[in-house]
Amino acid sequence: MASSHLHRHAPRLIRLSRPLSLIATKQAVNLQRHYGSQASLLLGNTFTKQMSPSRLQRVPSLVFAKYAHTAPAATSTTDRLKKLRALMQTEYNVSAFVVPSEDAHQSEYVAECDERRAYISGFTGSAGLAIVSLESAALFTDGRYFLQASQQLDSNWTLMKSGLPDVPTWQEYLVQNLPSGSHIGIDPLVFTATDAHKLEKELAKIGSKLVPVPNLVDQIWDNRPRRPANKLMTLSTETTGKTHMEKIQQLRQELEKRGVAGCVVSGLDEVAWLFNLRGSDVHCNPVFFAYAVITPTSVNLYLQPESVTSNVREHLGSDITIKPYDSIFDDLQDLSSTLPQGEKVLLGTRTNLAMAMRLGKKNVVEARSPVIDAKAIKNDAELSGMRQCHLRDAAAVINYFAWLEEKLASGDALDEADAADKLHLFRSQQKGFVGPSFDTISSTGPNGAIIHYKPEKPTAATINPDLMYLCDSGGQYTDGTTDITRTLHFGNPSSHEKQCFTRVLQGHIAIDSSVFPDGTTGYLLDILSRRALWSDGLDFRHGTGHGVGAFLNVHEGPHGCGTRISFNEVALVPGMTLTNEPGYYEDGKFGIRIENVLLVQKKATKHQFGGKAFYGFEHITFVPIQTKLIERSLLSPSEVDWINRYHAECLEKVLPLLVKDSPGYHWLKREAKSLP
Repeated sequence: MASSHLHRHAPRLIRLSRPLSLIATKQAVNLQRHYGSQASLLLGNTFTKQMSPSRLQRVPSLVFAKYAHTAPAATSTTDRLKKLRALMQTEYNVSAFVVPSEDAHQSEYVAECDERRAYISGFTGSAGLAIVSLESAALFTDGRYFLQASQQLDSNWTLMKSGLPDVPTWQEYLVQNLPSGSHIGIDPLVFTATDAHKLEKELAKIGSKLVPVPNLVDQIWDNRPRRPANKLMTLSTETTGKTHMEKIQQLRQELEKRGVAGCVVSGLDEVAWLFNLRGSDVHCNPVFFAYAVITPTSVNLYLQPESVTSNVREHLGSDITIKPYDSIFDDLQDLSSTLPQGEKVLLGTRTNLAMAMRLGKKNVVEARSPVIDAKAIKNDAELSGMRQCHLRDAAAVINYFAWLEEKLASGDALDEADAADKLHLFRSQQKGFVGPSFDTISSTGPNGAIIHYKPEKPTAATINPDLMYLCDSGGQYTDGTTDITRTLHFGNPSSHEKQCFTRVLQGHIAIDSSVFPDGTTGYLLDILSRRALWSDGLDFRHGTGHGVGAFLNVHEGPHGCGTRISFNEVALVPGMTLTNEPGYYEDGKFGIRIENVLLVQKKATKHQFGGKAFYGFEHITFVPIQTKLIERSLLSPSEVDWINRYHAECLEKVLPLLVKDSPGYHWLKREAKSLP
């Protein structure tokens, strides 16, 4: 899935228009086989709570022109803004209130109760920030969402297209567009301490200041959803490769090396990874609401009591103290008063300001969380799981493409949402499948140009076999997480479409084939994905790749591949995962993206200049790339060889997983043919 130079967002419900009986039955069998009695925890959370039949009633289709897609209607925000401004003016005396996308854990994808920016603005993309002043409202988002935001924002809002020339950052906007001496309200729970400190310095230059206030959106949000507290599940060392106590000991050694008295672990995926636990509190992300505080002598894990089972207590053992989720703030204040003189607590750069305030500035050192770094480098067990789940996922995707092609060829009318539901069904038949890793991007023709498009009834378009079809999807499995994009044409592509597709493919091959010395970052490799596109004056407005969790979040840092300067801070090393997903998009016409998941690995090179090791990639996604869309004359001999070798691998690895003589079996054999 395309990342921002990193990173989608949608209602917290998996919308299936087809009956759930088969999916639920297959899922129960898969999870029961793999996790025994614990299967009911994830199954119940994911399907019973998030996908209850009463919420999955098929939305009646509206009558509209064939292949038409109705743009999502803008939500009226007039009344919401009026209430918010009244609070700002009469109760808190602030000139503006800033509403980011993130929750108290700086999550990219958030629970429904934390969708504050979506509620106040109407824009539902995963990345963005809203600034509401007494006179105006501005929404900042990146290039993946320009089109979607323009459709979803009503006339109260100004869309600020981040990254374009002459468009200020949201921080610059606060300095340039508000009067000097302004008081700017922020909820310290959803702002990082690092960002707040930087902004304070800039505002001070014009006599303005940040004012911590309770979240004002929460106060005007009628019927705000409750925070989920679903049951947790435990993972075995067969899946994780290390016990949670081994990980904690490794963390303590790192803290000792850094000379700090302890650390706060606040990222939901960090807590899940560290304690070998998974949950289902956030749609498509197997995480749960929690914090942890680690010192040399204690481990406190802050959980919602309703989520804890006897099995979880047994798994954690007596060395872990379980405390109520919200009690961490009082505990941090107590910790600040007992710290020996000069000792500090490490806060990750994505830890919220409220925690830094409780500890006190003098007691804190801010740095990237060591848990993020450790989690990014997969061990042998995690890498094995990633490889295996990608093979099963490839079988599901191949079966889906074969089914879709057959339906379209027979003249059946299928909309994008129905197609996405069918893909979900094919995945649910695979061993260990838990749910999607993000909402499927099933997009025909011009909808493919909406980079993070989400088809929903009744506006989903009918798939037109004479237009490009882009499908970006992924699955959560008990042994790993997948993310794959393929672009197909079921009719006769134009020469322009083939040329654009081939340029994207050349960028994909260049990344996959690259060999680079130790110390190289994804920032430096990014140009390889764009070189062929640039030769035709083309480009794309998202990152080339992001890390992928092991049965965790589909977007994982701290590394990545793109034009964001932060990607130059972390070198790629063996054990890391990285997507390879260059693309090209023409608004109103089509979108193209080709995505595989890669593993960074050591390469045997003839020389080792400067004594350095050299690295490259192992691709673990095995679904053919449609040769019908390739303009053969543009390819070099080495690029043709890459395609032919890749297709041979697809046949070798995935064909045994398909039912012989099934549509998927024949589709793979045909599509994995060699180029002459």
